[in-house]
Amino acid sequence: METSESSTSDYRQTEGEGEGVPGTLSTAVCEHLRKLCLREFPCGIGSWNKSRFLPQKCRAWRELVPKEEETLVPEEETMEALLGLVRSNHSPWAMLKDASAEDRFLRELAIQNPLMIKDTFFYSYFRSLRVVNKGVSLVDKDLLKFLKLEELVLSANKIEEIDANNLPRTLKVLELYGNLIASMECLCSAPPPRLQHLGLGHNKLLGPLESLYVTSHNWPQLVSLDLGFNNLTDLQNMILGLSTLRHLRLLVLQGNPLSLVPYYRGFTIDSLAHLCVLDDITVSPNEKHQFRGLNIHGDLLAREAQFVVTIGNVRGVLDSSILDPEPGPDGPFISYSYYVTYDFVEDEDQERNVSGLVEATRHDSVLDEIDKHFSGTDEEDQQEDPLEGRHRHRGRQRFHPGSTEEMSKELSEFIAKEMSQMAEGSVESGITEVDESETSISIHSAPLPQSIDSSEELAKLRPKIDVQLCPSPGTVLFNTVHKPWSDVIPCTYEMKHTLKELIRVKAFLLAGTTVSIVEEKILSWPVVPTPVESPLPAKKGKGSNKKKEPAKDKAHKKKEPPRELRQDPPVLTVLGSGLVYLEPLLAGEPVVSTVCNFGVVRTLETDKLTHARDSKKVKKSLKKDRSKTVPPTMESGYQPEPLSVEVQIQLHQYRSVEEAFLSLID
Repeated sequence: METSESSTSDYRQTEGEGEGVPGTLSTAVCEHLRKLCLREFPCGIGSWNKSRFLPQKCRAWRELVPKEEETLVPEEETMEALLGLVRSNHSPWAMLKDASAEDRFLRELAIQNPLMIKDTFFYSYFRSLRVVNKGVSLVDKDLLKFLKLEELVLSANKIEEIDANNLPRTLKVLELYGNLIASMECLCSAPPPRLQHLGLGHNKLLGPLESLYVTSHNWPQLVSLDLGFNNLTDLQNMILGLSTLRHLRLLVLQGNPLSLVPYYRGFTIDSLAHLCVLDDITVSPNEKHQFRGLNIHGDLLAREAQFVVTIGNVRGVLDSSILDPEPGPDGPFISYSYYVTYDFVEDEDQERNVSGLVEATRHDSVLDEIDKHFSGTDEEDQQEDPLEGRHRHRGRQRFHPGSTEEMSKELSEFIAKEMSQMAEGSVESGITEVDESETSISIHSAPLPQSIDSSEELAKLRPKIDVQLCPSPGTVLFNTVHKPWSDVIPCTYEMKHTLKELIRVKAFLLAGTTVSIVEEKILSWPVVPTPVESPLPAKKGKGSNKKKEPAKDKAHKKKEPPRELRQDPPVLTVLGSGLVYLEPLLAGEPVVSTVCNFGVVRTLETDKLTHARDSKKVKKSLKKDRSKTVPPTMESGYQPEPLSVEVQIQLHQYRSVEEAFLSLID
């Protein structure tokens, strides 16, 4: 009897139960049949129905008429009553809700005709075998006993390799989703010649050689192929092998690193002319027309992924300045700024450049002066990195071997002089530099004076960083421009990330990115000038001018110059942080757009203080402009706005062959 599916009921492999070696497919099948209880009540043969299956004896014609008392045996059940026990949902012998139609048929057959339940019947009866999530690690040769098997589903098991010689030649459907298969080579030693669907999604396929195993030589009748969510990276060679499958109509490659390149869908559609469905999306005639001719230039297309990160408005930030006291003449003067950070994966070569970015930037001016002083190079030698807000040090060779001793001596004196000047300037200004490294943020404050010996004084000069600002391993932290507080802080940030190491990109998308809203607090103090002895005033002669200076000039002289301020290292505080899931980009979605909600941090009291401060400013401006109106007071139904930020991450995909060609020109 043919059936489309078999059991998917839940059962677990236990040690010592079933037959065969634990972990093999035959053991899992025997264990499942045992749990169907085909030889136990109400199935099988027993005291409940044995009279119907006793061997027939030769009797005289007078004995053929049963006596009235022999027509009913009180100890036995009728067939209808036994069938009712397995069909009723309220019966303790009822089938599980997720039991398949094949399991139900076998149990009813074991009641109606239990003599048919034999091994020979099973091997000739099964045409579809589903063993899902049963810990199977080995497909043994006992599978060849199923003479009519056409569908084999072994998903969510622990299979690393399959001996293709143990697969029945009658197979048409083979599904191996969610296993540990690292290569298709094991299936190609003796592939089933009639196979029409092969499902290998969510495995560990990796390497350029996998394209050699998806050819018509191995799968001449293949119509549907699912290789999604593996680690395949070479799209061009994979398409080259798939193009030999003449009957291929359905293909799934999404979830692989190769699907992240911007020309993935267009190149695949143009290369496989007979393809009808790609990644569960029907290939339209319009798509075929838009990407016509793209496969000709496949070798020229860059194998890299492109992302655009956009950060919009920040809302619900607490204005911390209203909680600070008014500064006195001696300070401190406190300033606040706010920005958004997120971590993003970078290629290894870019990470090395970023880790040395601050040191290169710090000494770049000195090295340029050395170039001008010794080699006569100009400022046009500097190279700007396309990444926003960052300059990459090229590491060019500035000095050549064979220099004279005089040049080396002059060079060392020049470097020492320039570096001492930079150190003095940084101490006075209190410059703070932020280093974006591979795994953490390091903030370099001003160089420490050599005379400081106390650890407490040293600790005061170190910046205070929130531990949540450390990016995830293998990523780099990016941030928006610092903005002052407002009810709605517009970030207007957009950043393009171009990445070549596609396997690292896939791992990053599965992990997601952490988005944080950061508050930077800086305390500034007036610089106390060093006392300078003023010269004695000269004696006035007889011819001295005794006229008084005009009042305006005297008032002008009384104006003091702006006081110089010394800044403490910034104090960074994470106001809110959360994970943004990026797996939809790997599953075929073009963009992930979300509003990160970090909860309410403002209260009615703080908003009243902010409102009172803003009202004072408005009242002052009303004296100059009477057209303005005073903002209304806060209503009784107060609902504070939660702390949130708008985030959008887009995976760039070409929409036409013209767009792909323009990228080649650029």
